[in-house]
Amino acid sequence: MRLFDDRTDAGRQLSRRLENFRGQDVVVLGLPRGGVPVAFEVAQALQAPLDVLLVRKLGVPYHSELAFGAIGEGGVRVINDDVVRVAQLSEHEMAAVETKQQAELRRRSERFRGDHERISLQGRTALIVDDGVATGATAQAGCQMARAQGASRVVLAVPIGATDTAQRFAGYADEVVCLQTPDLYFAVGQGYRNFAQTSDDEVVALLDRARSSFPATVSHASPDDPPPRDEEIRVTAGPVSLAGHLTIPERPTGIVVFAHGSGSSRHSPRNRYVADILNNAGLATLLFDLLTPDEERSRANVFDIGLLAHRLVDVTDWLAGQPDTGSLPVGYFGASTGAGAALAAAAHPGLKVAAVVSRGGRPDLAGESLQDVHTPTLLIVGGHDELVLELNRRAQAAIPGTCELAVIPGATHLFEEPGTLEQAATLARDWFVNHLGPGEQ
Repeated sequence: MRLFDDRTDAGRQLSRRLENFRGQDVVVLGLPRGGVPVAFEVAQALQAPLDVLLVRKLGVPYHSELAFGAIGEGGVRVINDDVVRVAQLSEHEMAAVETKQQAELRRRSERFRGDHERISLQGRTALIVDDGVATGATAQAGCQMARAQGASRVVLAVPIGATDTAQRFAGYADEVVCLQTPDLYFAVGQGYRNFAQTSDDEVVALLDRARSSFPATVSHASPDDPPPRDEEIRVTAGPVSLAGHLTIPERPTGIVVFAHGSGSSRHSPRNRYVADILNNAGLATLLFDLLTPDEERSRANVFDIGLLAHRLVDVTDWLAGQPDTGSLPVGYFGASTGAGAALAAAAHPGLKVAAVVSRGGRPDLAGESLQDVHTPTLLIVGGHDELVLELNRRAQAAIPGTCELAVIPGATHLFEEPGTLEQAATLARDWFVNHLGPGEQ
């Protein structure tokens, strides 16, 4: 079985199987939270609207990953009698779990939709997408909910599930699409190399991005403006060609190049979340893989800051030669080891970088290059990431140029706590807007 790199990769592969829905009256519905990154890729490929289908799994009290049922908006309730019987659940235990999940259902509705109305499914095809199917209770409730909201057709699409997935949903969905059905199937995560939890902030950002990608009003862009771009590209860096994702909004004021940390890639959900925030502020972004797949096999390459910095320099030169990015001021956004590479590149003689932001980074890895950094730099660190916080304080003292340290209370290294990644992204956005905007160069 070929593993999916992450939910983004799974969504892109799934969208190829769903190409026949392009041009139809389809609403793509992601099951939060993990299903939304997959659904976003499907919606983007089909050019279809994206919404969330709010369903909550009812987990067995002493084994929450095992679902005895699910509930959804509109009073939909699905109970798996077999699980209830085997787990010997009482009515009181089931009611306590349901009460808690009803509260979470309301919270998610307010958090994910905000002031936006639920997209009508009346007479339309509901394309329900999740990152995989385990017990199936959540997806079953989602199918029932879509029916209750007036969908004329219900399709369930997932990257991975058990061999009997299609049969199990025969009475709930008109069609089931499942890419991988391994014989030995234990959990959804076994199909992914990276199965990190999706945050609320990432879900909100993807929904906002989808709304702006499929506007109901006509764009007023000048015909002389280059068209917006949001696509996978190949970036030439020295002797190698690296995979990247380039997004250019209308009338960009600058471009931010992302340098991810060790063990990550251009598909990093946290960096993609930050990139969405920057795109909405009028900044272009380039997320690219610092190493080729073969190079990544060597841990020496992963921590070779000199090599990674040279890649950033080469990519910056590449951008300077492109017609739609050549005139844009450049910023670097580095995470983890990528922050050290970003600062080392910013210190490169003859290279003009307008701003650098580090999120949970290791700027200390830039070593003696820090003494040559005169680019305005913002170091963002979680308050509970104590070791990295101390390393950032030392790096701040070593940088001769403007360098500010922002500490986000309650955040750990990966900014997984509610609202902390949003705070980091907002700080980064403001820093880049201030230093890459008109009149700042």
